[in-house]
Amino acid sequence: SFNSLNHDMTLPEFKFIWYMEYSHRMWGRAVGLAYILPAAYFWRRGWLSRPLKGRVLALCGLVCFQGLLGWYMVKSGLEEKPDSYDIPRVSQYRLAAHLGSALLLYSASLWTGLSLLLPQHKLPETKQLLRLRQYAHGTTALIFLTALSGAFVAGLDAGLVYNSFPKMGERWIPDDLLAFSPVLRNVFENPTTVQFDHRILGIASVTAITALYLFSRKIPLPRRTRMAVTSLLAVAWVQ
Repeated sequence: SFNSLNHDMTLPEFKFIWYMEYSHRMWGRAVGLAYILPAAYFWRRGWLSRPLKGRVLALCGLVCFQGLLGWYMVKSGLEEKPDSYDIPRVSQYRLAAHLGSALLLYSASLWTGLSLLLPQHKLPETKQLLRLRQYAHGTTALIFLTALSGAFVAGLDAGLVYNSFPKMGERWIPDDLLAFSPVLRNVFENPTTVQFDHRILGIASVTAITALYLFSRKIPLPRRTRMAVTSLLAVAWVQ
């Protein structure tokens, strides 16, 4: 990396990057201890129910897996690629996997914590409520996919290709959208296509969340649920 890209880097600039990486690793290890040590304590005291023990084991396992995945990702940026003279970078596939695993870990932790702290609402299973729940699950999947596509943008530095919006340069659909062969390779390895997909998915996510909010307004929901949907709408538009 020093010879190919950062040959003019000073020692203070290197230290800044090094300490960022070091802090990230130490923070990750602290998170791991924050899961495993209390889990062992609560388990030993008999405070965990049988279903909760399964969740705790899964969360602790996911924390360890996340750390291994981070090492596997970084390793891809250190490997010599004799057939490539490109800028050294980590694999966009491994970066997306690392981010996706982190999102799953965070979501599962939040879900578990809230299910323990807040009693579940017992609502009548109307047709409208069932549709709202299904639509919310679909919107969640779309948001997750959008975030993963952002990892591909970061991994390929695809944000540098076009920096105008809503058009990409002078066109709505760029000429080099399908420049790679086979066609499917463009979705994961062509910086233009990766940025294009991320834009489309981002717009689709905001649209879906707005529609979810408008649909939820037609259904009598508890105050806590309504606050959650409104917060989701606000955060989506800020993002």
